[in-house]
Amino acid sequence: MKIAYFINQYPKVSHTFIRREILALERLGFSIQRIALRGWSEITPDEEDQKEQARTKYVLRRGAWGVVAPTLQLLLRSPLKMCQALRLAIHVSRRSDHRMLLHLIRLAEACCVLSWLRACGSRHLHAHFGTNSAEVAMYARCLGGPPYSCTIHGPEEFEAPMCIAEKVRRSGFVAAISSFGRSQLYLRCATADWPKIQVVRCGVEPAFYRQTTPVTPQNHRLVCVGRLCEAKGQLLLVEAVGELRSRGISVDLVLAGDGPLRGEIEASIKRLGLGEQIRITGWISSEDVRREMLAARALVLPSFAEGLPVVIMEAMCLRRPVLSTFVAGIPELVRSGQNGWLFPAGSLQQLTDAMQDCLAKTDQEIQQMGDAAFERATTLHAVDVEAAKLAEHFRATATSGAN
Repeated sequence: MKIAYFINQYPKVSHTFIRREILALERLGFSIQRIALRGWSEITPDEEDQKEQARTKYVLRRGAWGVVAPTLQLLLRSPLKMCQALRLAIHVSRRSDHRMLLHLIRLAEACCVLSWLRACGSRHLHAHFGTNSAEVAMYARCLGGPPYSCTIHGPEEFEAPMCIAEKVRRSGFVAAISSFGRSQLYLRCATADWPKIQVVRCGVEPAFYRQTTPVTPQNHRLVCVGRLCEAKGQLLLVEAVGELRSRGISVDLVLAGDGPLRGEIEASIKRLGLGEQIRITGWISSEDVRREMLAARALVLPSFAEGLPVVIMEAMCLRRPVLSTFVAGIPELVRSGQNGWLFPAGSLQQLTDAMQDCLAKTDQEIQQMGDAAFERATTLHAVDVEAAKLAEHFRATATSGAN
């Protein structure tokens, strides 16, 4: 079965889970057409992402003419469907905080995507994220394209008026990455559409965690993996390292990632005199991320807003316990006292206390928590199991011609 994946930007350092999902579906016999708006010129440190870059078609690569030409062709060949899609774009814009022009641009992008779907013979279109990717997929369907579905991650899809109910209503099905995510979609969608919303979790492949190493004795290192931005809470984490130092507790922190908040984080590190305790890696490959996790005692992620971070399941698959917040789907995976620590988002005191408790545990206690983390993560987030769930929905939707 030929299907297509559509993503706003692909490949991307923080979207490794999409690549894993695509490759798992291909192992199940699917032929996957990869389409993205942008990402052809991005520098990707991961060799697998470089391969994906070469396999992906990019809507915006040829500039404006790349979307204008197929739009004009569809207007001439199917004026009625174009009018229907235009009415839908107007409807969406009235319920959005974006200007009408942006929705018209997405409609034109859908014309381009549709021309590629037809040329390839793809029978289903799956979008990741319920923002503009899902909107483009919805317009492509309205224009006469194949059934579509989308994976909703959060929190962005839940925070702004993006007409998510309309996207769900017109879809073949929707995958939520956690039970919490499903509940948020239930809040925003008609009850009649609830059966369309399925929990399909992001997965980790066995090759990622096939070989793990025990915690090094006297290891005082914690690692935080993620984009350096407000939502991840790294500024609070820097403050917590300062608090631990004032308590006389030895700790080293690795911030693995990069992002718009890097300058402010570096300034905070300098202000607190923590240059010897905190290291920022910048963007690194997935293999380097794996090495950083294995070199640490635990993963710490004091996020203020999340869906369910893939790095949490990755760390747990590597037998490393996790310190994180009671946010979104995180408590579905992290169990405080069993495989990690949970604390209220934004609480410097409780973040610091959790880090202190982690650092005070014996290596044997950390290993026992890591083993429990491994069992839970590999049970809930096996990529081949989750891909098989998607495969079943793809086949059912294509067979029924849903919506």
